[in-house]
Amino acid sequence: MVELRARWADLVPGSASLADELVARYVERNRRAYRDQYLAIVLTALDSFIQLSTDPTSVRLAAWFHRAVHEPGGTPSEDAEASARLAEQLLPQYGVPPIRIAEVSRLIRLTGDLAAPPPDAYAPPRRDANGDVLLDAVNAILASDPSRYAVHTAEVRRDASDRKAALEHRYDEVRELLDGHLYRTQLARQRLGPVARVNLESELAGLDSELPAPWRGWQQAALTATATFTAIAAAVVAIAASGASWQTPAAQDEPGWPPIALAVLSFFSAPILFRCARSASQRARLIAGAVLAIAVTGLLVAWAQVPRTNVAVGVGLRVPLMISALLLLLIAGAAALVASLLRTRTARFLPARNLGQQLAWLAAPAAVALTLLLIIQPLSRGYVLGSNERVEGTPGQAGKATPSVLDGSVAWVSGSVAGTGAEEAIGTRYGLAIPRPSGVVEMLDAATGELRWRYSRSDSDEKPVIAATGNGDYVLAQFADVGYLLLDANTGQRKAAWPGRTRDRYIQQSQPLLTGERSGKLHGVDPSGHERWTYDSGDCTDLGAIATAETVVTFVSHTCDDRPDEMAALDVQSGKKLWTKTSDTYRRPVVVAGLVVVAEPGGDSDVPAALTAIEPRTGDVRWRWEVPRTWSCRTLLNAAGKYLIVVDCPGPSSLENRKSIVTAIDANTGLTAWQTQAPVSPRVKVTVTADGRVISLSRGATGCIANVISQTGFRQVRLPTGISCNRDPRAVGNLVLTSGSGTVIALR
Repeated sequence: MVELRARWADLVPGSASLADELVARYVERNRRAYRDQYLAIVLTALDSFIQLSTDPTSVRLAAWFHRAVHEPGGTPSEDAEASARLAEQLLPQYGVPPIRIAEVSRLIRLTGDLAAPPPDAYAPPRRDANGDVLLDAVNAILASDPSRYAVHTAEVRRDASDRKAALEHRYDEVRELLDGHLYRTQLARQRLGPVARVNLESELAGLDSELPAPWRGWQQAALTATATFTAIAAAVVAIAASGASWQTPAAQDEPGWPPIALAVLSFFSAPILFRCARSASQRARLIAGAVLAIAVTGLLVAWAQVPRTNVAVGVGLRVPLMISALLLLLIAGAAALVASLLRTRTARFLPARNLGQQLAWLAAPAAVALTLLLIIQPLSRGYVLGSNERVEGTPGQAGKATPSVLDGSVAWVSGSVAGTGAEEAIGTRYGLAIPRPSGVVEMLDAATGELRWRYSRSDSDEKPVIAATGNGDYVLAQFADVGYLLLDANTGQRKAAWPGRTRDRYIQQSQPLLTGERSGKLHGVDPSGHERWTYDSGDCTDLGAIATAETVVTFVSHTCDDRPDEMAALDVQSGKKLWTKTSDTYRRPVVVAGLVVVAEPGGDSDVPAALTAIEPRTGDVRWRWEVPRTWSCRTLLNAAGKYLIVVDCPGPSSLENRKSIVTAIDANTGLTAWQTQAPVSPRVKVTVTADGRVISLSRGATGCIANVISQTGFRQVRLPTGISCNRDPRAVGNLVLTSGSGTVIALR
């Protein structure tokens, strides 16, 4: 205390009592922090910098007074304000001029905020020589002997009213000091800066061990993990791109090295970007920026090289996969660069492992995986689907087909549909859909045969399998290696697509829509592709099904053991099982008037023993129609309104087998409505119109003949030349279609 008192000397003439009072304040018993040792360090440092001030006396007085008033738990700003008021009260008693008192008070109040100075604090318009010198002297405690600094920080914490709050405040304060300039004068920065920074870093490490830090550092960990795993994901996507083509069909001279090179670059970038994200060096930022620049350049090159599509050339899957891989690499480089820019010298004192960082490292790969599955893969498939499709034609009002009366004339002849016959046409509400080779679906006007629209794909060279669904509003087309596409029957526009899951599936029924797998699974699917339910009949089974508007009836045969065959019913919306029963092997099920009619097996013969109508919701038998034992051909079952049309041949002899017999059974009662026998070979393919007419084609002496078997009897109609008798006819409603040479012909 004597040494401290000696420093006052003749600072203010005749002020010995003032010096004693100030010293007494710094050594009073209830003071826990900012005691005489602290003041001695400040005054010693001030002696080194005082020559830089313009009013040394004011600066020294401010240093003596700046902590003269201190209450336990008080903040620096509160202490500075109270100390400034004390100086304003005491100094006039010792003859200090008002101007100096005002300067002393101003300087004291500056010590209420000891935050690091902003980078532009040394600009001439903002220069404060006296303030800079005083604040650097007050901050000299930061550069004191490590043991003395540790004692000072311990005293400050003990002095705080709320220890935890004080620790958290001090932690933020130390980080702010380390991120900026510690001192305002160049002399202080040279003499005190290095030691002060070491002391602050040691204090920060100690604070970090005392404070609970379950989340601290999660942002840095998240950026580092994102950079690492996104680069790995880019390598995975690039490897997938190497197995795809850049265009469809693939060019012979298409280079295969770009995706491999990108995969190698991405793979080796992962550990490099990991290190860059954890470093604040200029080198790390340059490397992360270089990866970013490579990704941007690759994106520009890939976009410029995208093939121009036409009817014959399409975009391959490699295009979106390469662009996706480059985007992932771009994100990885950007994340590493941001992490490096945000990292400071204090970052190495962050907890090595805590809950927040662990969760960030778990969440980052999960987010990347979900991005691959839920965003990149669907977007890539969607890009290929959209880029390779074309819709031609401007459909107007759809015409209504005139029922064929079969008078021997032609209603209309379509344009060229080479590679397709009338037997592949399906009826919709807006016309006749026909599949063609090379991935084409055409819609013909049912009234005129004119082309309404044409949907084509550049990435398919096979004929699609089509069916009408949605009550005739849509065409469901199954394209090889693409999947199911739902086309608007009126415009040809694609409404939905469900690729990727459909390569092992096939359409079992279209209204309501059922798809099957050869592994014994049945799926209830909406026209949009949404799968409502899945029914698995088990291993070693053959599964067939047919559905009404409300119920699906399944037929299961066991192929690996002697278990009896089963028949079960499912709700068409939920897939809930309604009933199940053992049964013989039923064949050729057909839906008529809401009933499921099946053929009971007749031994080794193709002729069933009986036809049974089953209530699909309950499994009850509505009626049973016994098949005459004299019938000997493969029995054909077709629905025509409320009638079940049965086609067979009447007897076993070769003479009788040259005839066909057609029977109409009322589905509501199970009684025979009418029966007609005709001299038509039972081996020819027939089609059945909606009003129950059974029609087939045969070759006569002068040309093609249409055989018509109906309730009114049998008649033959000579058809015009140009109709192919070796192609099967097709009835769409009551419109009868035949095939010409590369055309579809509607009969009047």
